[in-house]
Amino acid sequence: MSSYRILVVDDEEDLCEILQFNLETEGYQVDVAYSAEEAMKKDLTVYNLMLLDVMMGEISGFRMARTLSENPKTACIPVIFLTAKDSETDRLTGFNIGADDYISKPFSIREVLARVKAVIRRVDNKKTTETAAQKLTYESLEMDLGNKKVLLDGVEVPFTKKEFEILKLFMENKNRVFSRDEMLSRVWSDEVIVLDRTIDVNITRMRKKIGQYGKNIVTRLGYGYCFEE
Repeated sequence: MSSYRILVVDDEEDLCEILQFNLETEGYQVDVAYSAEEAMKKDLTVYNLMLLDVMMGEISGFRMARTLSENPKTACIPVIFLTAKDSETDRLTGFNIGADDYISKPFSIREVLARVKAVIRRVDNKKTTETAAQKLTYESLEMDLGNKKVLLDGVEVPFTKKEFEILKLFMENKNRVFSRDEMLSRVWSDEVIVLDRTIDVNITRMRKKIGQYGKNIVTRLGYGYCFEE
């Protein structure tokens, strides 16, 4: 069973049943709601994708999508509009709200399944790229920038804030030599007085903490330090 959970919101009950059956056949977990009002009573944060009809009762699909986009907890949930409104203005409205796709009625189920798969793949690729951008690595030494962690062979190594910032500076600029003054201005910019010796103490501690990679933090006498590949 797929871990992807989809919410179908449409006031046509027969259409909801058809979509639910076919999406579940593809392995998705599917819930349905027959109005935006009913849908918004659910915990929407559990869904990975929403299929929204545009023309529904008091709250339209467009209005519901705007509400989702204004809430940080649901703003990132991809939305595909299902609608008989097929003018250029309607499409632009949908995409300006942040729709990930716009499928006009009547449609074939195969088309819906293909577009759902395409949106999920696109979102997954984006997440993978964003996750990779939040990490700095050198062989088995890894910095998780989002969670402020340093990992050595997959095991977290305790780093102080300043040590973390120094290593981040080095890992982002491998092979570049930083003078003590540069390091002080970048890492201790909020401090009034910091001695050069403070840099040396932190470097010594860092070398011990990262084991075999301690030798990669190289001293360039008269110039400063760098992380050498």
